[in-house]
Amino acid sequence: MGRVTVRRTVVRLSAGEARTRQDTLVAEEPLEIRVGGKALAVTMRTPGHDVELAHGFLLTEGVIGHAEDVSIARYCDGVDEQGRNTYNVLDVALADGVPPPDPGVERNFYTTSSCGVCGKAALDAVKLKTRFSPAADDVRVAPETLSALPDVLRAQQKVFDGTGGLHAAGLFTATGEPIAVREDVGRHNAVDKVLGRALLDGRVPLGGTVLLVSGRASFELVQKAAMAGVPVLAAVSAPSSLAAELAAEQGMTLVGFLRGDTMNVYAGEDRIG
Repeated sequence: MGRVTVRRTVVRLSAGEARTRQDTLVAEEPLEIRVGGKALAVTMRTPGHDVELAHGFLLTEGVIGHAEDVSIARYCDGVDEQGRNTYNVLDVALADGVPPPDPGVERNFYTTSSCGVCGKAALDAVKLKTRFSPAADDVRVAPETLSALPDVLRAQQKVFDGTGGLHAAGLFTATGEPIAVREDVGRHNAVDKVLGRALLDGRVPLGGTVLLVSGRASFELVQKAAMAGVPVLAAVSAPSSLAAELAAEQGMTLVGFLRGDTMNVYAGEDRIG
């Protein structure tokens, strides 16, 4: 498995003095996701939980809906100059009867760690229709429960403590119990890993849950949550205008600026209380 962190020599400048020291950086490496031997996408991610990432990606792109839709996922090819497996190519075989990905899912080049929808083969493919609509989910979440979640998420960010360079996503019950927490250099990858874990555990559709992200709430993160049937998405930072519009359209609750006992509810305020 690839390294999650990397040590690098840096020069630290402080108060006019220069010192050489070792610093810990979060690893960022490409992962090529193949389906049936055919390249589907390349994403820049933090190595680890790659099978979850692939399952989450395929779920949120509408390719699969259940763990049983995948017969096997395995590393292949991808060797370094010494002939060692880089674990940067993952091939997923779909179960019999599961249709292959629509051509619109294919990425023209690659997905950066900051953007998961850049490079979509067609703009029409950016907006997907979920098979697990959260609109009818009548879950309610207490404001004090939401307020406590960022501290719970932060306490489980083990790699962030050593690098300060990772995003995190956490899936919680409506009463604030953590289901899964994952870190990644890309916020969309962290979400895919969490949703992939839930899929592998047979939890999808994710009714009655809250998805918390450590940064902002983008259009894509709302879409990913909707594709998994998550009724409540919360972020410690701001949402985009399209994120708010899509959340309202999908019947989701979208919370932003979740800090301390304050928060802004941009859609689905009836679930908070």
